[in-house]
Amino acid sequence: MFGLQRRTLTVLLAGMVLGIMFWGGFNWSMEMTNNETFCISCHEMEENVYQEYKETIHYSNRTGVRATCPDCHVPKEWIHKVVRKIKASNELYHHFITGAIDTPEKFEAKRLELAKNVWEAMESTNSRECRNCHDFTSMDLDKQESRSAERHDPHIWEIEDGKKPSKTCINCHKGIAHSLPEGYDPAEEAGAEGNTE
Repeated sequence: MFGLQRRTLTVLLAGMVLGIMFWGGFNWSMEMTNNETFCISCHEMEENVYQEYKETIHYSNRTGVRATCPDCHVPKEWIHKVVRKIKASNELYHHFITGAIDTPEKFEAKRLELAKNVWEAMESTNSRECRNCHDFTSMDLDKQESRSAERHDPHIWEIEDGKKPSKTCINCHKGIAHSLPEGYDPAEEAGAEGNTE
C-alpha cells in the first residue's frame, strides 16, 4: 500500500515538474518571438517595412516612447497572443517554404494584399493594439489640432454613450507606420463604406 502511494506521489510530482518545464518553455518561446529583433530577422521585414517605420513618429518622437513591431502587431492578452502566433506560422511558411515574398520585388508585388490583411485584422479587433497606447477616453481634444479633434470627437461620444465606435483607428490611420502600398486607393475604400451605410 505504501509503495503504491509513493509511486503515485512520484508520478504526480514528475507530472508537475514536466508541466512547469513545458509551460516555462512555451512562454519563453513566445517571448523570444515577441520582440523587434526577431521581427526584423527576416530580410523582407528589415529591408522593407522596418526602414519605413524608422522614419515615423512611432519610432522617434519628442517623448521618447517607441512602439515596436510587437506593440502594434501582437496582442497583449495571452489567448489573443497565442492565436496571433499561430496565424504568424503562415507567414513563416511563406517566408521559408514558398519564397513568396523573399525579394523586395516579390514583397512589393504582394504588399497591397498583405496590408489589406493586416488592416482587416486590426479592424476586426477594433484596433485593439492601437488602444494599448491610444485611447479615446484618455484623449484631450483641446490639445489636438482642430482637424484631429473634429474627427475624434464623434467617436468619443459614441463610446461615452456605450456604443461601439462607427470607425476604429485603422480606418483613418492607414500608412501611419508604413508607406501605403502602391495601388492603394482611399477613394475606392470610401466608396465601399458609402455603399454599406
